[in-house]
Amino acid sequence: MGIKDLAKVIADHCPKALKTAEMKAYFGRKIAIDASMSLYQFLIAVRQDGAVLTSADGETTSHLNGLFYRTIRMMENGVKPVYVFDGKPPELKSDELDKRSEKRAEATQQLAEATEKGDTEAMDKYNRRLVKVTSEHTDDCKKLLNLMGVPVVEAPCEAEAQCAELVRKGIVYATATEDMDALTFGSEILVRHMTFSEAKKMPIKEFSLEKVLQGLGITYDQFIDLCILLGCDYCGNIKGIGPKKSVELIKQYGSIEEILQNIDHKKFPPPTGWKYKEARSLFLQPNVEDGNKFELTWAEPKVQEIIDYLCGQKGFSEDRIRSGLDRLKKSRRTAQQGRIDAFFAPIPVNIEKNNKEKKEIVEDKKEQKPAKKRRIIIEDDEEEDVDEKEVEKEEENENSKEVGE
Repeated sequence: MGIKDLAKVIADHCPKALKTAEMKAYFGRKIAIDASMSLYQFLIAVRQDGAVLTSADGETTSHLNGLFYRTIRMMENGVKPVYVFDGKPPELKSDELDKRSEKRAEATQQLAEATEKGDTEAMDKYNRRLVKVTSEHTDDCKKLLNLMGVPVVEAPCEAEAQCAELVRKGIVYATATEDMDALTFGSEILVRHMTFSEAKKMPIKEFSLEKVLQGLGITYDQFIDLCILLGCDYCGNIKGIGPKKSVELIKQYGSIEEILQNIDHKKFPPPTGWKYKEARSLFLQPNVEDGNKFELTWAEPKVQEIIDYLCGQKGFSEDRIRSGLDRLKKSRRTAQQGRIDAFFAPIPVNIEKNNKEKKEIVEDKKEQKPAKKRRIIIEDDEEEDVDEKEVEKEEENENSKEVGE
């Protein structure tokens, strides 16, 4: 789920913290990608006639298809991707995972009813809601990335937290994910839509944590409490308090403790045994590996091994895979140019947690209107139309990052 309505809060209260850009604007940038979120997107979106792509043996291959071509597209634009995979979820997330299991059971029943009625549109919708990234999917993708020469990082816990750590230490420029809690974990820059297909024609959205804090006029600690009030994966939130009220209360009282002392608990009942302090600690001190321990390298792709794996084992078209590999090798030569700022040492980001940030911001020049339609690439050059609102709903629903057997 990430942080409920945080993107809306930013758009309403500090729009200058958001800018849009084309992928080529990130030429030479190292980007930490939330791998599980991306794989979920590929399983949802890379389809033909409403069904996931499969091998002759019936194995799902949509995740490999999406990963192969989207990674090539990023590298063709000079982006240096680093895929970060989830580890064991924190104990605080158990209630959220239980809710997701309940929603999956509900979707299973709804799918059965839609199938009995022959409602193909509803069947497609509920099939998408049942999509789950499994350990087999992640193992497949780690293997392919290693063969492609793209670095992989395995987080001990939440991938977004590890991505944020890499950003803070200056190892990478930004975190790429659709989950807004990367900002809550302290990622100075968050980019959305980085792994979307080119056919969707959706610009990348870049959020600046510094400008969010400046625009809201709050500290990083207060921002974490705001995110907990809005709704996160680790605890409940206060009933009856929406996004607008949450911002007002944080700006007025400064912390959840002070808010609890000043609101009417009958009108705004907090959850029983509310674990907001534990959630706050998880955001402030997440279980991550020190970003400085990682030496990220982008190696030459192992062409024949990729062909053996994707074509020999997974049933991909050899002509298309060879064509993709030619693009990948060419992109590596282009990437050698680098950005001019790559000649200088990266400056680690230090978010001030107890002082208010300056409020002066340079106004961004572009605003992006939401797209009404998106087109989804099937194995690089075949496309399928998908309703924009429905796919957005699936990408943001609670199943979006469930990983397991």
